[in-house]
Amino acid sequence: MSDQVDEPQTVERSTRRTVVRSILVACGMFAFGFALVPLYNVFCKVTGLNGKTDPDPYLYKATEAKVDSSRDIKVQFIATKNAGMIWDFSPSTPQVTVHPGEPGLLTFVAKNPTDKRMIGQAIPSVTPFEATNYLHKVECFCFTTQTLEAGEEKVMPLRIIVDQDLPKHIKKLTLSYTLFDVTHMY
Repeated sequence: MSDQVDEPQTVERSTRRTVVRSILVACGMFAFGFALVPLYNVFCKVTGLNGKTDPDPYLYKATEAKVDSSRDIKVQFIATKNAGMIWDFSPSTPQVTVHPGEPGLLTFVAKNPTDKRMIGQAIPSVTPFEATNYLHKVECFCFTTQTLEAGEEKVMPLRIIVDQDLPKHIKKLTLSYTLFDVTHMY
């Protein structure tokens, strides 16, 4: 008779342990999911993979920079739109040639062809990946969101500097922007 009493208690204890473990595993998975984004950002910053650029503006002081006029660096500009973004978006010039240390100024143009106000955010990427830390944005429309009213067109400035420490074998960089519709976030 005592065996029958112990068996339900053992089953109940085992079920309780399984439920507690399942809850702990679910909480751990949830926490791990939140930790992935900062870990990925740190990984990209350390390795330079994914071409992610530093989101902080480059603090440029003209008196400290020396222009290396012996080198020409071609910087190509590419504009793409994420699915769902319907703005017209393009660089005013597809490519510029700069000397390391010399500021380059150009513009991107965005137009909202819809009949409603929209907000966009551009995310930059640099290739080759090795050059990510050597292409600095002094002024960039990607630092903030861009709001365009219905039918509005906006010329957005971009000021860059290619660092003098860019490895000598790199002669061409590509700065690509992907434009996202973030209207729903505001």
